[in-house]
Amino acid sequence: MNPPEKTELLSVVFARDLQTERPQDRWLIERLWGREAVGVIGGHAKSLKSWLGLDFAISVASGTPALDRFRVEAPGTALIYLAEDGLPQVRARLEAICRHRGIPIANLEVAVITEPTVRLDSQRDQMRLRATVAHLRPRLLLLDPLVRLHSLDENSSQDISRLLGYLRDLQRSLELAVILVHHTSKRSHAQPGQSLRGSSDLHAFGDSNAYLARKGEEVLLTLEHRSAKAPQPMVLRLACFNDGAASHLELLNHLTTDPAEVSIENRLVTLLDGRRPLTRTQLRSELRVNNQRLGQALCAMENAGKIRRTSGGWLRYSSPTDDAKDLT
Repeated sequence: MNPPEKTELLSVVFARDLQTERPQDRWLIERLWGREAVGVIGGHAKSLKSWLGLDFAISVASGTPALDRFRVEAPGTALIYLAEDGLPQVRARLEAICRHRGIPIANLEVAVITEPTVRLDSQRDQMRLRATVAHLRPRLLLLDPLVRLHSLDENSSQDISRLLGYLRDLQRSLELAVILVHHTSKRSHAQPGQSLRGSSDLHAFGDSNAYLARKGEEVLLTLEHRSAKAPQPMVLRLACFNDGAASHLELLNHLTTDPAEVSIENRLVTLLDGRRPLTRTQLRSELRVNNQRLGQALCAMENAGKIRRTSGGWLRYSSPTDDAKDLT
């Protein structure tokens, strides 16, 4: 009689041994898209979804700010597939954004999938896409639009969850961000994510999501994140060159910093007087804020050159005026 086979255990690690996320590792594009986030750019037809996806892709590939405002925290190659656009049209859009940014397209690390069709419900195409991502190791994969990437029933939770499960596995195993461009329904909902066409799994899937709603010539951009506070909604429009050709998305309004974060930063400047370092624990106790908000504020101020980290804690950089005061 053969002995029973030993059942393989699931991979497990104790919570204390999990890798700690650093605030500076949270974003692919600050406040717009997570470092390795999967999610959806959603909106009605002609709401500039593809333009926003290309803006993100070019920003990541070039290291230039998204929407001319938001810093790229993890630049690298971007891999894109625009199923509804001919390749000359794809190049024209890329060149327009590059011209606006002052980037030679010859230096742009954007790889374009040129297959006439890609079906993510096909095992063959799933394997081909995985092999392509493993070969190029992009930071960002942009797939536009979802409806052209499968022949499934979008209202079937079972069908869509399998497709999304494949993309989630791709993201986790190959450490990249994934953006799906998808249409919204004509029915209005309290939350923009509930307007995504098809199964509610699409909304639940996203770590970062962006929603576009046209208001005349302008478009309202609303963002949401699973693990971070979203910025205030923004107004965009499609800017043009003098000859009338579309060039890039233009940000018309933006609150440069969240009011709550301004308050934290102002209080940090007061606490960190440049003479004695304070630990993060001491700062949390004084400010009475949660660890995530404090980490974001510290990271932003350090990147801006306002404070520095020492072995004993955090210090504010002294200005020449401060140094003069110390000598009197």
